[in-house]
Amino acid sequence: MSPSFQTVRQSYASLAALYIDMFGATSQVDADDLALIGRHLTGTVVDAGCGPGHLTAYLRSLGVSASGIDLVPEFIAHARATHPDVPFHIGSMDDVEGPVDGILSWYSLIHRPPHELDGVLARFRRVLKPGGTLVVGFFDGDEVVPFPHKVTTAYFWPVDEFAARLVKAGFTEVERQRRPTDGPRRAHAAIAAR
Repeated sequence: MSPSFQTVRQSYASLAALYIDMFGATSQVDADDLALIGRHLTGTVVDAGCGPGHLTAYLRSLGVSASGIDLVPEFIAHARATHPDVPFHIGSMDDVEGPVDGILSWYSLIHRPPHELDGVLARFRRVLKPGGTLVVGFFDGDEVVPFPHKVTTAYFWPVDEFAARLVKAGFTEVERQRRPTDGPRRAHAAIAAR
């Protein structure tokens, strides 16, 4: 495991209980985000970077054959205890195997350095079945720059730049969603692409 993976895993592990309390339920997810995820992900789906597993379980509640994978053992332990009928695995998004109909990467790419993004997106494209869908959520910004996220360094991505990276990896955008900064919440963007 690379040093950056170790840093991310250790940083989230040290704050796992707080993170789960603040973000680990669908009631804490914007209704527009849940709708976007539900519109575009069907069949067999991997939640890559599933965290506490709430979005994986949400997909299962919609009849999707969803499973989750995450680096942080504390998240996976919580996910398994909270959603015992959903398969969860400890691992990296680089370990996602296919073929699958969809991949959810909801704020799980935010800590990947920009020079690694193309490789991750290309891997996602390879494991998706023809016509498969990727849904990504990330912090929207005016330029690709790091910022001091409360857990560990994260990156802002202009939505058009992220969309261009998706095209480079062989995807076609089918929907995008944006929300501006709202008080303490950073600007949000999400893209569904096939």
